[in-house]
Amino acid sequence: MRTVGAAGAGRVERGAMRQLEIGETDLAKLVRLARRVDLFASLTIGQLELILPHILLRGYEEGERIFRQGDIGDACYIIYEGEIAVRIKKSLLRPTREVARLRPGDFFGEMALLEKGPRTATIICATPARLFVLRAADFQYVLVHNPAFAGEIRKIAARRKILSRSLTDSSHR
Repeated sequence: MRTVGAAGAGRVERGAMRQLEIGETDLAKLVRLARRVDLFASLTIGQLELILPHILLRGYEEGERIFRQGDIGDACYIIYEGEIAVRIKKSLLRPTREVARLRPGDFFGEMALLEKGPRTATIICATPARLFVLRAADFQYVLVHNPAFAGEIRKIAARRKILSRSLTDSSHR
């Protein structure tokens, strides 16, 4: 089980996130979500069991930024509860546009972990949210020790990269 302190007071910013305890109910929900999320669906139960100890549960407030477009990727996320807004800014002269809303069972953040590049979008909590989080170092460990998982992640990232480009291009019209 994992536990840590509470969020700070005042304006909601990155860092107000709370580390939460993962109980048996949460773990059971994670396993069910993981089987529905294409990021984990191709894994065997044994492969999934290797990943579970590395996954954290974090709570975020409405309006809290999880990460900003351009930040270096440090984790991927699965939405347990809440709604997440995906925002993209193409240039300084264009406004930031919301291009998607993500809901429980959706995931994000895997592209930056694979490419070791900057985040392609800003992610904001549209509602209070609880997210399962797999940090970059743990993610790399899992990829090295699970070639099937690594191959699946690369396929998903390639599809998402195409989708991201399409969304970015359509936000300029």
